[in-house]
Amino acid sequence: MLTIGSLAKRTGTKVQTIRYYETIGLMPEPERSAGGQRRYGQAGLDRLAFVRHARQLGFSLEAIRDLLNLADNPAQSCSEADSIARQQLKQVEDRIARLNALKVELERMICECGQNSVADCRVLEVLRDHTECLTEHDSIGA
Repeated sequence: MLTIGSLAKRTGTKVQTIRYYETIGLMPEPERSAGGQRRYGQAGLDRLAFVRHARQLGFSLEAIRDLLNLADNPAQSCSEADSIARQQLKQVEDRIARLNALKVELERMICECGQNSVADCRVLEVLRDHTECLTEHDSIGA
């Protein structure tokens, strides 16, 4: 059995995050020692590793909840899990497209900068005038 600190260390997850996952139901309420200390077994370790990996892949907490519900009912068709993964892939592809457009725009700004005085700086000029943007990218980094 692992304490919450040991579980955190083994999975690279903060103790506060584990408690949060318990609060929102992604992690089940753990067993408690006689002194009230949380105790986790292999199932808790495996579940937290699943959640952590899913978060690293960018899945939302709601999608992870849905995936965990599917994992808890192994007789179901995996078509729903496939659908959730496909939605995540689409979001990643959209994000990559936006980032590539930003890269092109930044390269253009830098290329057009004559490195003269600040008064003639193309980078600053483009940043002052949002109509200069080639793409819609307001959601990047938000």
